[in-house]
Amino acid sequence: MDTDELTAGHLQELRRGTVVLACLIRLQRPDYGYALLESLNALGILVDANTLYPLLRRLEKQGLLVSEWNTEEARPRKFYRTSPAGRALAETLQAEWRRVDDALTRLTTGDER
Repeated sequence: MDTDELTAGHLQELRRGTVVLACLIRLQRPDYGYALLESLNALGILVDANTLYPLLRRLEKQGLLVSEWNTEEARPRKFYRTSPAGRALAETLQAEWRRVDDALTRLTTGDER
C-alpha cells in the first residue's frame, strides 16, 4: 500500500464519524438530501452522494432521523430532520468531539497537563 492510499484510508475513517455528527446537527432544520449534500460540502465537510443517501437511510432506521415526503413542489422530495434521540446523540457526540479536540490541542502544543 502506498502512502497516498494509506493517507486516504485514514482520512476516510476520520470523516466517517464527522459526517454522522454533521448530519445530526444540520438536520435539526428539516431538509432534503441534495440540499444537505450541498450545504455540507460548502462548509468543507466533503461527502459523496453515494455515501450520504445510504447514511441518511441508516440513521432513519436507527431512529436518529425522521422523514416525510413533500409533494407540494413539482418534484417530490424526502425531507429529513433529526429526531429527539438524534438530538441527544448529537449533544453527546459534540461533547466528546470537544474533549478529543482539547486533548489533541494540548498534545500538539506540548501542554500535556
